[in-house]
Amino acid sequence: MVEEKRKGIFGRLQRTPKWEKEEFTEIEYEPTSVKELLTEMKDISELIIDLAYSAVLFDNKEIAEEVQYLDVRMDKLNYDIRMMAMMAARTKEDAEQLAGILQVAEAAESISNTAGDIVKLLSRKETGPILPKILKQADEQLFRIKVSSSSKACKQKINDLRIESETGMRIIAIRRGDCWIYNPQSDTSIQANDWLIARGTDEGFKELSKFLQGEMEVLD
Repeated sequence: MVEEKRKGIFGRLQRTPKWEKEEFTEIEYEPTSVKELLTEMKDISELIIDLAYSAVLFDNKEIAEEVQYLDVRMDKLNYDIRMMAMMAARTKEDAEQLAGILQVAEAAESISNTAGDIVKLLSRKETGPILPKILKQADEQLFRIKVSSSSKACKQKINDLRIESETGMRIIAIRRGDCWIYNPQSDTSIQANDWLIARGTDEGFKELSKFLQGEMEVLD
């Protein structure tokens, strides 16, 4: 069950725990390979900044909650990797090799902490109106799109729809009811009433939005 939780955080539908509960849960060391730990830390660090900016851009507390949960999870992963390093180091050579791994882990956690700081801006009234305007000036932007039941995308896999190749838009997360799919995979299906958080350009967004609203039969 632990292994499933470790591997299953990305690419599957899940109702994530409340971050406050997770933050104060006693940390227990879970033996895991370095590769698995670093892979998940890398995936979180890539996703969490986009979600943090999305939370501010859309003034969305639900997305902010997901950011805070991922920030707490990153702390636990960092704890695991430090424990692994201390238990594995038996010689000076071992310690030198593990030091590099710990530096990578520390950098990933710093990114996560920054994302946590970003979502805290939602509670500051003086920054609220300004930040979305600044973020919209970037070449690549974040967009939130709802899938209409009339769209041909419904019940289709992301890979089969060729969304990224046809529009340049990358789907970074899907909100489905009360659940989330982080970093949806190519075989993830899109359903009616899904909310997609995607990154790309204005032009790509307009095309994808028309398709997801049922105004276009196919992407071309």
